[in-house]
Amino acid sequence: MIETYGLVKRYGGVTALAGVDLAIGAGKVLGVLGPNGAGKTTAVRILATLLRPDAGTALVGGYDVVRDAYRVRQVIGVVGQYASIDEELTGHHNLSLVGRLLGLPRPVARRRADELLDEFGLGDAGGRPVKTYSGGMRRRIDLAASLVGQPRVLFLDEPTTGLDPVKRGEMWETVRSMAARGTTVLLTTQYLEEADRLADEIVVFDRGAVVARGTPDALKRRSGRQTLEVQVADPARLPEAAALVAEVAGSEPTRDATTGRLSVPVADSRVMPAVVRRVDEAAIEVTELSLRLPSLDDVFLALTGHPTTEERIAA
Repeated sequence: MIETYGLVKRYGGVTALAGVDLAIGAGKVLGVLGPNGAGKTTAVRILATLLRPDAGTALVGGYDVVRDAYRVRQVIGVVGQYASIDEELTGHHNLSLVGRLLGLPRPVARRRADELLDEFGLGDAGGRPVKTYSGGMRRRIDLAASLVGQPRVLFLDEPTTGLDPVKRGEMWETVRSMAARGTTVLLTTQYLEEADRLADEIVVFDRGAVVARGTPDALKRRSGRQTLEVQVADPARLPEAAALVAEVAGSEPTRDATTGRLSVPVADSRVMPAVVRRVDEAAIEVTELSLRLPSLDDVFLALTGHPTTEERIAA
């Protein structure tokens, strides 16, 4: 549903996109991850026909975003970083207006507005001006507006920025339900947990280029290091357990004397059963033992050398 080949965009002497290749199938969620200024929003604006690329090709729903921009606009919905609805109008009027602008007959536009208000839990607020809505409600009505035309492809550009954890979770559920109904979603985000929870595949942007791609788990495994965590029942035996873990893992574990927990990075999952054998032979009671994949934070730092929150020139 979305394909790009060698996409390039420059702003004067700044290269916002440096030959980006993307691909996403129908009903899938592609997470585009990267810090401010990495090129995420620029890519979305090109795919949504709001910018022309300087080089390369981009297809959405099989249509070229330059030659067939009108057809592209008929199959997409876009939710930007900031709400685009009219705060003076009611929620229902906003959605009805979008329907009329899309060419829907008045009764159909009104019916579609009713359906979306109910679907997004805004039925009781539909008659109120949007300026009275909470931040989470505004993001939901903005998302609802992007779905009036029942798009096959939806672009979500950092849709949960500024939302509290509860509202962010509600938005995640909405994205999951849309993908389950067959909508293709391209989601840009700086929230690593968001990409981990929602995306079927992730591409990592840095300085206008794609530096990695794969499923969340595949990207985590690319770092090649996992973390072995051991919690000892008796904190007094922590030094003894730490010595055993260090011997097996080949490096000194981090100790937490208060909780009796040891943590050590490992590159080989076979370390875990070896540690189990050693602590059992030493009769050290363990209340917890786990092998944790690196987080996407760890992966991004390993790939780029800096965290996703690093401020850069906005693209």
